[in-house]
Amino acid sequence: MIRYSRFIALGDSFTEGVGDIEVDGQFRGWADRVAERIALQQSDFSYLNLAIRGKLVAEVIDKQIPEAITWIDGPNTLLSFHAGANDVLRPGYNPEIVLPQYREAVRTLAATGAQLLLFTAIERVAKSGKMQELWHQRFSGFNNNVRAIALEVGAIVADANLDPDIASRRFLDADRLHLNPAGHARVAESVLELIGADFDPNWNAPLPPLPELGKIQSVQIEVKWIITFLIPWISRRIRGISSGDGRVAKHSEPIRLS
Repeated sequence: MIRYSRFIALGDSFTEGVGDIEVDGQFRGWADRVAERIALQQSDFSYLNLAIRGKLVAEVIDKQIPEAITWIDGPNTLLSFHAGANDVLRPGYNPEIVLPQYREAVRTLAATGAQLLLFTAIERVAKSGKMQELWHQRFSGFNNNVRAIALEVGAIVADANLDPDIASRRFLDADRLHLNPAGHARVAESVLELIGADFDPNWNAPLPPLPELGKIQSVQIEVKWIITFLIPWISRRIRGISSGDGRVAKHSEPIRLS
């Protein structure tokens, strides 16, 4: 296994773990799961998770990166960076601003000597439709940016589009945006494989087809999604607030995991 004495996770809700099971009032998430597995094999291992839901690239740059840099121990540190999806989802998304911000953030992190782990976003969430076309256009451009800067700095890329099953309802939370516990567990296994750690070799084995939903059940799910997720999301955009406002990172200093 590649030896890391520390894992630092930066970003937004994906890395905070939103959608996973809660432990002591905090979502567990794929990053916690990866840290727990590495800790089983290394007694001197420590972990920080600075990610906070709702954060934009500029906010991660301003708040999380300076904090992370103080804890980085060169190539002994695994450093994950997932930011930008919240920017892409905003109605006023401007790739000419966000993509250069992302590149400069990655270059800053790469200059520390840590091993960088970057992520792409799912480009296809529906078979067709205007929303799917817009989603694909925005996220394919974002992902190309991720891959290009990863190649430049020698980062590991966890490409969500190589695992099309991750976008199915089997692994998505009810809000259709975050992963459920099974999804976080699946991402954790894929990351463990990418970094050369022990992983479950069956994590991406073929899966049986999901049962078809009836028309009434589909409508009920759609109505619940609109009421519990879409309307509150639109309301926050109108009021200019974020789901992460007032929140702090769950592990802002190194912790040891048993």
